[in-house]
Formats: sequence, structure tokens, C-alpha cells
Amino acid sequence: MNIVSQNLRTPGPTPIPEDIYAAMSDPMINHRGPEFFDLITDCTEKLKQVFMTGKDVFILTSSGTGALEASIVNTLSPGDKVLAASAGSFGDRYADALDAYGADVQRLTFEWGEPVDPEAIRQGLQADPEIKAVMITHNETSTGVTHDLQSIAGVVKGEFGKLLLVDAVSSLGCLPLPVDGWDCDVVSTGSQKGFMIPPGLAFISFGGAAWAAQQSATMPKFYFDLAEAKKYLDRGQTPWTPNLSAMYGLRAALNNILDEGLEGVFDRHVSIGQFTRDGVRRLGLELLCADEARASNTVTAVKMPAHIDGEALMELMRAEENVVLAGGQGKLTGHIFRIGHLGYVTEADIQEVLDALGRVLPRVGF
Repeated sequence: MNIVSQNLRTPGPTPIPEDIYAAMSDPMINHRGPEFFDLITDCTEKLKQVFMTGKDVFILTSSGTGALEASIVNTLSPGDKVLAASAGSFGDRYADALDAYGADVQRLTFEWGEPVDPEAIRQGLQADPEIKAVMITHNETSTGVTHDLQSIAGVVKGEFGKLLLVDAVSSLGCLPLPVDGWDCDVVSTGSQKGFMIPPGLAFISFGGAAWAAQQSATMPKFYFDLAEAKKYLDRGQTPWTPNLSAMYGLRAALNNILDEGLEGVFDRHVSIGQFTRDGVRRLGLELLCADEARASNTVTAVKMPAHIDGEALMELMRAEENVVLAGGQGKLTGHIFRIGHLGYVTEADIQEVLDALGRVLPRVGF
């Protein structure tokens, strides 16, 4: 099997363009020297453009989960009440991290495959004025649903003035998310999705209300202490050793994104998301997300047809068609498969997936 030529259609890690591979081969530099000052300053300012924010943005050497953890420990104290809205595996994971640090988590759960209802969040906040923060996953990778973050932010911030913590790991850089325009206090994402670079970097925006919360937050923190990150960033450094190779790739990726233009990036994901869903339906398959308006343009979740061997389907696609799909997670394990179409992907890549499915499905009883 030639791994290099796989059509990797997981929703992260995603394929990497050749110019970004080339950029990552640049030599090591002193991360306390002037060359790194230029690198981190350039990347940070361009990240702010992608986040569409004038707020602080930090680059962390971790997976996206590191940024999510940073969003918790820098704004909350044990016992703080948090409304955690979840309709999938990654929403649940964010809530689990809150539990691990001793927050008083009020879980607001929705059917997997359905969008989070802003009205339910309104009712939850009305029912308990002591809630300090609301947690939401913008794009639920496990179900292929993009939640209505703009409306949710309007409720959380516009009506109640609560802290809003956003998991944007599989959305930012692919889907519209104007951090300042929607008044999101903390937004977290990772490098291996729409940014088209390897795993190993996380990015987090941190606004005025978040800094105010940080002053009284007592959850333990060390590696992810954003006050320390800010001190070091002010002199063009990071507190801890950064992933230099990934940062070289980040600089190249940001240049590519901004050269294309954010609207161009968003339109491209809309187009390829629709192309994927239309192709899946033409095969006679059913989507998990029935609401076209809320269907994700970064990942499509497809119901596994009844009476077929899902494991055999996935293995034949990988071993004989060289197409790598993602399976279901949590309670959807064995019930769906997922096609990632974010970052570095073309319609030709997706057509290859659809053609391969057309050959394999009859072999597994569909």
C-alpha cells in the first residue's frame, strides 16, 4: 500500500499542499532570536485576519484540545456553573474537560445529527442566572452538523452577557466565524484541519471579557497559562519550545488562505460540501443531518446502510480503493461513516471517493 497516495478523507488530519511541505523543511532557528520574532509576529497578525478579530490570538504547541483546555483553565474556577450545549462526541468531550477541572457543568444535550437550538440555551440561562459561561462546538465533526453560532452568540452575549467559549477546531478557516462580529469571547482551533498543516499547533483568540474572567480564574494551569503566553508574545516569543517546523508551514498556509481571500475559502467549502452531499444522495445513501441549512461544509456524515458490514466497507475502501474514510464515534460507532472535505481538497478528490463507493457498496450487500 502506498500511503503517500492515499485519498485521505478523514476530517483531520487533512492532506498537505506541496508548498507547505516545502516550507516545513526550513532549517531550525533560535526560538529566542530575531528570526523567530519575525515568524511569530507575522503568523499572529495573519491569524487575527483569519479569526476576523482584533483580540489577542495565541499559538500553542499542542493539538486543538490544548486550546480547548486553555479556554477552560484561563477563564473559570472550580465550582463555576457552565452551560455545556452538545449534540455530538466533540461537544461531549469539551464538557468532559470542564468536568475534569471541577466546573459545575449543566449539560444541555440534543439528538446527534440535530442542531443545537438557541431557544433551549435561552431557556437554560433564564432558569439559572448563576451560570457564568456557555460552551458550544461550532461544527460538530462527529455528526456533520454546523450549529447556528451567530444566533447562539446573540443569546449568550446579546441577551445575557455570559462568557462564550467556542470550539471551532473543524470550522475556523473553512466556515464563516467572525470572532469580533459575533462577539465570541474565546475561540479555539487546531492546525490539522482547515489550516492544511500537520497536527501540533493550536490557536486561540482571547477577548476582553475573557481577560476579565482570567483575573479571578483559579483552575490550575501551567503549560496553558495565557497570561504567560501574552508576556512572551509581547517580546516575540513563546513560554515553551514551539513547533518550529509546523510554524513554517503555518506561515505558508496563512499566505495561501489570505491570497485566496476568506470569502473565496468559504465559497469553496460551500461548493464542495454541496458536491459531496449531492453525490452521496445519488448513490442512494442517506445523510445523518437532514437539515440542509445546518449540514456541515467541512465533513459529511452518511448513515451506514442497514444489513451491510460497515467494517468491510471501510476496509475495502482503504485497502483496494486507497480511500480513507472516518467511522462513527461514540453511540454512532458502526452506524455512520464520514467524508472529510475541508482544507486541501478538490471536487476530483471527492469524485474519486464517490466512484469508489459505487464499486464497493454492491460488494458489501447494498
